[in-house]
Amino acid sequence: MHTHHTHHALTLAASNSPGPGPVMRSAIVIAVVGVVLVAWFVLRGYRN
Repeated sequence: MHTHHTHHALTLAASNSPGPGPVMRSAIVIAVVGVVLVAWFVLRGYRN
């Protein structure tokens, strides 16, 4: 479920369309990846 959003964010960051600057797009991508990693760690912890 998170991979679709990550793919969309990476596609947005890789495109040259006008919008947020490259720093803002990089921050969004890093934030999305961070959320996915935190969710993975939390779900992994609850599985034990």
